[in-house]
Amino acid sequence: MTQSTVPAPITDLTGAGVSIWLDDLSRERLRSGNLAALVAERGVVGVTTNPTIFAKALSSGDAYDAQLSELAGSDVDAAVETITTDDVRAAADLLRPVYDATDGVDGRVSIEVDPRLAYDADKTVVVAERLWRTVDRPNVFIKIPATVPGLDAISRTLAQGISVNVTLIFSIERYRAVMEAFAIGLEQARADGIDLGPIGSVASFFVSRVDSSVDAALEKIGTPEALDLRGQAAVANARLAFEAFEQFVGTDQWRSLAASGAHPQRPLWASTGVKNPEYSDTLYVSELVTDGVVNTMPEPTLQAFADHGVVTGDTVRGTAGAARRTIETIESLGVSLTEVTDHLETDGVRKFEDSWTELLDTASAGLKAQGA
Repeated sequence: MTQSTVPAPITDLTGAGVSIWLDDLSRERLRSGNLAALVAERGVVGVTTNPTIFAKALSSGDAYDAQLSELAGSDVDAAVETITTDDVRAAADLLRPVYDATDGVDGRVSIEVDPRLAYDADKTVVVAERLWRTVDRPNVFIKIPATVPGLDAISRTLAQGISVNVTLIFSIERYRAVMEAFAIGLEQARADGIDLGPIGSVASFFVSRVDSSVDAALEKIGTPEALDLRGQAAVANARLAFEAFEQFVGTDQWRSLAASGAHPQRPLWASTGVKNPEYSDTLYVSELVTDGVVNTMPEPTLQAFADHGVVTGDTVRGTAGAARRTIETIESLGVSLTEVTDHLETDGVRKFEDSWTELLDTASAGLKAQGA
């Protein structure tokens, strides 16, 4: 990447310390050179995936036909694992120079554990280990959802020296538990003599879905005060999450781990595509700018920010007080953010389970068609 090839808004964003990751991956992106171009021309330094992304990729075009033909007759679960890990391995190889240049901070690619295991810690750990071995690249993150059983799986996976992207975080309370699970995992790794330096982790804090749910509740209330608060809950919630992160990295527990060579578990803003067309299409980028975070964007959001995004400086640090007042005002109207975030976690797992089923069904149909 050079200054001349990266648009000014993107340069401003990265200059402010935000790492730009693409929230998408497909065989077509890889073979067409699209991902490589986004790295070179749009400042992308990482990639995240999820079951919905892979389900869409497999059902679009013919990029997977040759491999489906090779895998015809295979067990569908095994075939899906082969296809997805091949894509992630290729993306990891493409981003390896970024990984090396940033000492392992960026250049990462995520792959998610089967979401049907979200409430089974033991099986999650087994699959996380297998995915880590199968992809066999140091710059891979294994994605594990932040359910209550997932917290144990996160600690146990990190304790083995496996890098983890913790996903589906919606509430501040759960985020604090995620950071504690991260610390427990690193402490166990250290006790077992594992080098903490190569272990990476991010905590994926979901943004836009909070506004979608809270806005619906505010519209149901319907008062002018309630309607004026639309579009504010998600950013406020994320800013409070960053306050929790700052508090965690100020603890003796973290200082001890950092002294042992550990890298911080960076906050990652996920679900940053704007769902309400009345809002700015760069809302969840421009309002969450601060040094040391990741923003993983779908390509339309990335391109929109490259075209007309504006960085006005740090829009997160020092905002916790105002963010807290925003949430308190919303809750004073009868909207429980705890109820909202609890539902979003359950619904998020269910949606990924549905996408996984769609992915298996699409792969099964493809295997049959190619084997006919």
